[in-house]
Amino acid sequence: MMTSPEHHAHPSALPPSPLRPTAVLPLGALLLAGSLQAIAQTAPTPANDTAGTLGTVTVTDQKEPVEIRSKSTLKPETTRLGKGEQSLRDIPQNVTVMTEQLLNDRNLDDFRDVLRTTAGVTFQAGETGEEDVRLRGFSLGQAGDIFRDGMREAQLITRDTFATERVEVLKGSASMLFGKGSTGGVVNQVTKQPFLMDRYEVEATIGNGNHRRVQADLNKQLGPSSAIRLNAMVQDADNWGAKDDRKGLAASWRTGIGERDEFQVDLYHLKTEQRPIYNHPWLLTGNTGDPKRMIVPVLPAKNFYGLASDYTNSEQTVLTLSHTHRFGPNEELRTTLRHGRYERDLWATVTSFCQNNATLCPGQTVSLANPPGPNTILSRNNFKGRRGISDITQLQSDYSNKFELGGMKHHLTAGIDITDEDARRNQNNGGGALPNTAPLSVRTTRVGTPNDGASRDDTRTWVYNTFNAKSVGVYAQDVVQIAPQWKLVGGLRFDRFEADYINRDTTTGNVIATGSRRDNLWSPRVGAIWEPDATSSYYVSYGQSYNTSGDTYQFALGNLAPGSSNAKVANTPPEKSRNIEIGGKWELFDKRALVGVALFRSEKYNERNTDPDSAATQALLSGKRHATGLEINAAGRITPKWEVFYNHTWIPSAKIDKCNAATCNPAGSAQREGDRPGLTPKHSLSAWTTYRIAPQWRVGLGFTHRGEQSPEGNRTVVAPSFTVWDGMIEYTVDEKTTVKLNVTNLTDKTYADALYRGFYAPGAPRRVYLSLKTVF
Repeated sequence: MMTSPEHHAHPSALPPSPLRPTAVLPLGALLLAGSLQAIAQTAPTPANDTAGTLGTVTVTDQKEPVEIRSKSTLKPETTRLGKGEQSLRDIPQNVTVMTEQLLNDRNLDDFRDVLRTTAGVTFQAGETGEEDVRLRGFSLGQAGDIFRDGMREAQLITRDTFATERVEVLKGSASMLFGKGSTGGVVNQVTKQPFLMDRYEVEATIGNGNHRRVQADLNKQLGPSSAIRLNAMVQDADNWGAKDDRKGLAASWRTGIGERDEFQVDLYHLKTEQRPIYNHPWLLTGNTGDPKRMIVPVLPAKNFYGLASDYTNSEQTVLTLSHTHRFGPNEELRTTLRHGRYERDLWATVTSFCQNNATLCPGQTVSLANPPGPNTILSRNNFKGRRGISDITQLQSDYSNKFELGGMKHHLTAGIDITDEDARRNQNNGGGALPNTAPLSVRTTRVGTPNDGASRDDTRTWVYNTFNAKSVGVYAQDVVQIAPQWKLVGGLRFDRFEADYINRDTTTGNVIATGSRRDNLWSPRVGAIWEPDATSSYYVSYGQSYNTSGDTYQFALGNLAPGSSNAKVANTPPEKSRNIEIGGKWELFDKRALVGVALFRSEKYNERNTDPDSAATQALLSGKRHATGLEINAAGRITPKWEVFYNHTWIPSAKIDKCNAATCNPAGSAQREGDRPGLTPKHSLSAWTTYRIAPQWRVGLGFTHRGEQSPEGNRTVVAPSFTVWDGMIEYTVDEKTTVKLNVTNLTDKTYADALYRGFYAPGAPRRVYLSLKTVF
């Protein structure tokens, strides 16, 4: 007999005691103040308990902890996206969950690959790299809508899944739960937790491109209610010049598991050293002025044409302390304190086809009529450099209670979170163009000689703009069962956001502009859920979100003259958005699979439409855009041998409803009113299925599809749709050892994955990985 690591306590763990002990209160109780105490005290005492006492919690017999089950199923069980532990059926929004098995099956070690295999996600190429992503066509990463264990992470960092149990994507407005955020939704990474069992797992992977990776997952039970878990990873990959080296460590100690008071300490560290393919130049069909010109990728996806001195390095070190106080079997208060430092440094080469340059490529022209060959010259004379350091401290306390009041069942969640962020940024320090005296071998390369080893010296000096933000958010939500089959959801959040900005002259370091803003913001969420039986639910919901001004990745005030202050961007009120959704969720095949379908309309109705890289500063909230569509999710086991994951976003209607001349240029190629927004394909979907063809053999096949889309801000250029296939074969040597072969991009398709106005980032070429895993 074994206790569940999280929610099923030992009979002796919770002895009868006063319902509200007056001993040392948990920190969260002080944060939540007396209001939550009063609410909790309204819950009636069960008849079989003595007044004012807490009954014992019985042991639930389980064959294995939930942390182990997540390794062997595609079907998600519960989530904490709603702050308290919830069934996915009780969340009136579309939620896509990628379990640890799906991450392992598809070899999704890089978090960007996780996003890529999520329907509705698209990527903007450019300086921001990993996080400049869109969800349902709305910006996701720039506002910091990526979380770990429900707490916001910094922007512009590389992420890895070596310590991730699952990834949860909540689509639609989410400010009621998480504060400032995008219209499209949020992404939450769930960290692997210590559990009450000894289990050690080591996996080694080799692949083409000199890819080598070793990771270990070691869990040790220290006592009847405590355990320690260590996840470690080291990766070395040349990738034909676009190297990707990583080192990661996640150590966690947890004690009081399932008892009245549970404590946990987590240390997470990840360091990456990369040399990315920043861009590939494109060729376009048609002629200048045509209303639609298709992108034609003509260079091999794996070819690296930058300099050997290029790099994107990131490092994050995060310490988390948490305490869970359980008042009873259905009532808890979880308090978490986290401090993290996040650093990122980028220096990358922008390459282009050299066109009839008297010095570099006299007489050379490149077009579809004259396509590039091995001797075609590429110029390397434009460079992007960015550096940022963020220190983020967060204190969060979440209260959850299930009780009966007024003849109705309630699930109350409420909480407070406090965030302090200090950031230093320099978003435009590429070191300038190469001088004419630089060797041609540095200023140019040839299509047939990628990764040629040329480099330049880094002589840059750094002056930083600074950004300091403080926010306090308080929220409460109640799910009320008003009838046996009906639940109403109502929630409200208040945020106080304060930010100060300082821009400096990049040469002298003198202050050239200052700005600040103060916002009081309300975020509602309402919904209704109908559950006619134990396996199905139907819902309707409405929620609002907001984005504060100046909180995008650049943390800048716009292009300001020396001595100016109170920048327009910083003084613009927050953008607002809303999401309306109607859907249903069903558990099928004896509850082995979960299927969800949702109709949605996401709308940003006072959009700034500010492009951080443009010369114009957009100061009016005159923009409006929408996306209306359908989401389909399916995950689980159809038969004992056959499992399926399917995620599909269809957006037949998306439009820029309003924008003004500063961002919608009727005379140029910029998008205009009535256009479909950039990076918003009609169809995007991801599918994966596995089948056990014999006791020792399991095979998998999947694909990712994305429809036609334009870059943000360029209405005439269109990237073709693409479908990329992946495959897997797994052989079980014995009960402890497995061997797995993964091939991604089976057909070695060349396609434009991330888009910018004048170039694209190619999708990954065919990759082959062979892994050996042993459990002991």
